[in-house]
Amino acid sequence: MKSEVITPHPSSVGKAYHRNRLRRMVRNKWLYIMLLPGLIYFIIFKYIPMYGVLLAFQNYQPFLGFLNSEWVGMKHFDRFFGDPLFWMLLKNTFILAAYNIFFFFPLPIIVALMLNELRIEVYKRFIQTLIYIPHFMSWVVIVSIAYLLFTTEGGVVNEAIAAFGGEKIQFLASPEWFRGFVTAEVIWKETGWGTIIFLAALAGVDTQLYEAARMDGANRLRQLWHITLPAIRSTIIVLLILRLGNFLDTGFEQIWLMLNPLNREVGEVFDTYVYSTGIAQGQYSYSTAVGLFKSVVGLALVFGANYLAKRFGEEGIL
Repeated sequence: MKSEVITPHPSSVGKAYHRNRLRRMVRNKWLYIMLLPGLIYFIIFKYIPMYGVLLAFQNYQPFLGFLNSEWVGMKHFDRFFGDPLFWMLLKNTFILAAYNIFFFFPLPIIVALMLNELRIEVYKRFIQTLIYIPHFMSWVVIVSIAYLLFTTEGGVVNEAIAAFGGEKIQFLASPEWFRGFVTAEVIWKETGWGTIIFLAALAGVDTQLYEAARMDGANRLRQLWHITLPAIRSTIIVLLILRLGNFLDTGFEQIWLMLNPLNREVGEVFDTYVYSTGIAQGQYSYSTAVGLFKSVVGLALVFGANYLAKRFGEEGIL
């Protein structure tokens, strides 16, 4: 005699699932309450403003508002891509962004690894405090320091060059020096602050692995290569993917303060172009179209980098 298998009705299964989920939410209510402020922040400041993307497809007039402004479709994008400045802006932005990826991004990792090797705790904390300080300075202060050091009119560096019989160099007005200066300022300002998340990842590495490696005769360099770097590899990849999402965000304030008529050919980027052409002249729809283009490129880079990370066996972010 065959035993009869009783299959529960789908509706009863669904009700049981919802009851269990409700019980879990009640049991973990304080976790949801702690989540609430962050959720409200993202809804108000991240999701609701996305409604403003509609400006890119309108000839927006402030006195008419969103709903009554004329819809123009892809007109602003056609104008932007047809602008002779587009390729110059794209080139300048990509080069500065590539400099930040190739020269700046590895430095917090290297500094974090060096700090992790320090055994004198007081000295380690002193160095950390010292390299964190520039992060809290505004770009106005950073650029002012660069001006005082490298200007031809009384700048410390140029005065030293002149004292040794050399000719003063137009560091701040020469196009060939602009990108190097911008990258160097970012490195000096943000490298120390960028070490925080890597130091947190390094703190989670199992110390027993180092002890086992030392017993096998591995020196400090081999421990670094075979234990430390693989332990923080996933953190490095996730941060690299997230940074690619802001690839075209080269930083408005710093670039704007460093720009002058002599270096504008290599220094004008999308952010400064949006301000000078879009915001300053009241072309809100046009500037929104440029910003939307940047966002789409960043989104494509995130998905592409995440896809490659998964293809190579890493976790990624999605």
